[in-house]
Amino acid sequence: MQISTLSALECTKLLTANRVGHLACAKDGQPYVVPFHYAHSDAHLYAFSMPGKKIEWMRSNPLVSVQVDEHGQGRGWRSVIVDGRYEELPDRIGHKLQRDHAWSVLSKHTDWWEPGALKPVTPPAADNAPHVFFRILIEQVSGREASE
Repeated sequence: MQISTLSALECTKLLTANRVGHLACAKDGQPYVVPFHYAHSDAHLYAFSMPGKKIEWMRSNPLVSVQVDEHGQGRGWRSVIVDGRYEELPDRIGHKLQRDHAWSVLSKHTDWWEPGALKPVTPPAADNAPHVFFRILIEQVSGREASE
């Protein structure tokens, strides 16, 4: 196996081509990793979730990491790691443009809402829906690939 480093452009292409990653957050020194669905756009990973452990932990500590991978031929693979910052997009003045952009980016993909358990109403309204829209600001990205 030969291991090589992916360029920033190759990392961006892999993030854009995929929809599922592993989101890592931490609270009180304890790490927590969960799969999550996302959409990549303009140096952010956009997602939404029902309230729960990951949202509580990211509110407490906004520093997160995301891992996205692809399996290649044979034993080959490509993997990207994003170090970033959780940014909640509440349905409030000052966040409307970012929240609408998140909605737009996510809704380009078929059944984008299914992993969140309940389809958000159109337009999104936090006052009567439990959904939490958020984005991960990509502060650093790196990647590697293995080929035979």
